[in-house]
Amino acid sequence: MTAWGALDRGGPLAGVKVLDFSRILSGPYATLTLADMGADVIKVEPLGTGDATRDFPPFKGPLSHYFIALNRGKRSIALDLKDPRGLGVARALAAQADIVIENFRPGVMDRLGLGYDQLSQDNPGLIYCGISGFGADSPLTDRPAFDIVAQALSGAMSLNRAPGQPPNKLGLPLGDMAGSIFAVHGVLAALHQRGQTGKGQKVDVAMLDSLMAMLTYHAQIYFVSGKPPAPVGTKHPSIVPYGAFPTSDGHVIVACLTETFWVSFTRCLGLPELAEDPRFARYDERLANRDALEAIIDDRMRQEPTAYWLDRLDANDVPNAPILDVDEALEQPHVAARGLVQTVTHPTAGEMRVVRGPLRFDGVAPDVGRAPPLAGEDTLDVLAEVLGLDPAACEDLIASGAASAYGRATAVAEEN
Repeated sequence: MTAWGALDRGGPLAGVKVLDFSRILSGPYATLTLADMGADVIKVEPLGTGDATRDFPPFKGPLSHYFIALNRGKRSIALDLKDPRGLGVARALAAQADIVIENFRPGVMDRLGLGYDQLSQDNPGLIYCGISGFGADSPLTDRPAFDIVAQALSGAMSLNRAPGQPPNKLGLPLGDMAGSIFAVHGVLAALHQRGQTGKGQKVDVAMLDSLMAMLTYHAQIYFVSGKPPAPVGTKHPSIVPYGAFPTSDGHVIVACLTETFWVSFTRCLGLPELAEDPRFARYDERLANRDALEAIIDDRMRQEPTAYWLDRLDANDVPNAPILDVDEALEQPHVAARGLVQTVTHPTAGEMRVVRGPLRFDGVAPDVGRAPPLAGEDTLDVLAEVLGLDPAACEDLIASGAASAYGRATAVAEEN
């Protein structure tokens, strides 16, 4: 059998083979994370269209910003999974894979012949992860779900607002990303267990479950008090002062999570007497008198500009931050020092900057690897190198319409 690891670039998951049937965000972010840790990920895309996010503007050359963000470091093979020959290629790849990840509604992959029960017959060590909106046994299982649906049903959206304002979607697609993150947790745990038992297993991850797990102390406020936590905007439901405070020309984040920081903040404000005021001396007293305390802080901080307060807060060792736009965040010194942005080169789209993964191993961040592929860009290589098919068999699969090398052909044509 031909070795899979054509993209071995080191990392703790070097040699781990991942077959990725997922699309949009919740699955691709999980497989992106695995690729960042060194896994060799082959992405299976439908003929012609590829992943739906390939059509989302704006574009860098032929590649969508959305697809770039979630699919660097992977290879792409385009297959018709409803064609028996295309299905056969997918099953042959799954027979060699360590991990399969998909994010269709429960039952879809079974109907295609690519469910866990079917694939594990040929590969008993397979770790199969299905990410869906509601999981395999929910009363909501058959409903479609996207990030905003999970946010609404989890309670997270109700918290993401200022008092008296309508609920708002989180700017980050945390419903999708929570499912992705817990999927990675699950498959790595299953991979560890397989190392002990030799057996694979199915991992079921629901986006809604994942966001519910992230409620943490918000859920516990309800369980302890019997009342849901009220929306507080940028502020904290049980810690004061904490959040965004107005300055003469903007806002500053202040986070006094401990008594030490609170006392330091009173000195920063030039109001050390607040630390001795019986209304504000302890956590519970500050919370009970939140409105009065925040009015005092607001009045004082509005007297000076943001830069003044950032300097003062730093000098007094109080946790603080300016509120940056995305461009400012990406260009800040921290990002450069940590190497969080890396440039990759695509043969058609040219150079592009991407955000790399946050993990470091022995002080080294894994390389992001290759640029994101065109749809089907690696079909011929995967068929030949991974499955060991000869050139005639590869061309026969493409001629039959069971597979496509359109992306590869497009790249070659544009290069010439």
